[in-house]
Amino acid sequence: MSIIMEKKEAFKLIDRMPPDATWDDLMHEKYVREVIERGLADSKAGRTKDVKEIRAKYGLQE
Repeated sequence: MSIIMEKKEAFKLIDRMPPDATWDDLMHEKYVREVIERGLADSKAGRTKDVKEIRAKYGLQE
């Protein structure tokens, strides 16, 4: 599911990029922003797990 990005937000994203930015740079920035927004939405909705639970699942030490 994609998150809707308003045009003005897209323009802000582009304006913050350096003059020599590539299409790949733009796609990377868009991807990173979308992943962060999804994570924040999951957090607000309570769809997260405690770090201790994940570490225990994979046998990792703290």
